[in-house]
Amino acid sequence: MSQNNPTDVVNAHHDDLQDTVWTEDVSFIDRIPRAVSMAMVFAAFVGVWQLSTSLGLVSPIILPTPGETLDDLIFVGKNLMSGDYMLPALWITIKEVIYGFALAILIGFSLGVLVGETVFGERAVMPYLVAIDTMPKVAFAPLFVAWLGFGIESKVALATFIATFPIVVGTAAGLHAADENARMLFKTMGASRMQTLIKMKLPMGLPQIFTGLKIGAVGVMAGAITGEFLGGGKGFGELIRVAASQLQTPRVFSLILYLSLLGLALYALVTWTQRKVVFWQKDSVGGLRE
Repeated sequence: MSQNNPTDVVNAHHDDLQDTVWTEDVSFIDRIPRAVSMAMVFAAFVGVWQLSTSLGLVSPIILPTPGETLDDLIFVGKNLMSGDYMLPALWITIKEVIYGFALAILIGFSLGVLVGETVFGERAVMPYLVAIDTMPKVAFAPLFVAWLGFGIESKVALATFIATFPIVVGTAAGLHAADENARMLFKTMGASRMQTLIKMKLPMGLPQIFTGLKIGAVGVMAGAITGEFLGGGKGFGELIRVAASQLQTPRVFSLILYLSLLGLALYALVTWTQRKVVFWQKDSVGGLRE
């Protein structure tokens, strides 16, 4: 009577498992590396852009060619590198963004804890926050100028105003994300409300809190630039307004692109901080897959 080899039995069992395990088919386009796919999308965008201007589908006054925009990008870059008049303007915008984001974090986190931790905050404060957030925020720009003047303060106020609500929602949602079993464990161990907040709710709610921070990082840039459009100032928003009034569309495009780099840098800083703090979610923390 023949006796089966244990190794052969294990291998046969492994093959049977592979045949029965369901795997999702990955399409060809999903297997393309992210850098390659982004380059393809960018090339297609520039190609359509160039074709639209070459065929005269769009007036060059409205839409410059990619070549003209590239030339102006180089000019603005040289101006910034040489420390000419654009560098102080960029620095003013950077200060507005940094101050506005810092205030938004302080106010948004405080209100988020109030809403997420107290019944009073959830029932009495949150409805007012939602009502204020549904209002057209651009309409508040003249009010901030009237209250705070034409200096940097009114731009910081508008940037803070726009970026605060996502941080409030993210913080409150994060505090509510704690597992019920963990809540019962801390209650059984006699932990105080403050200990439960610091040692359990905040760590477990960090992913949602950082989601609010990333949304706020995008909004704070829009707030600062909108404030410069409507309330004057000496930042990049004012340079864009002047260039648009003179129909210098390549300059407008190039300044907007440099501002987008500033916004990406702030977003990347928040994402990098999240990777260091929420280290157990490294695979999906940035919201992008390799």
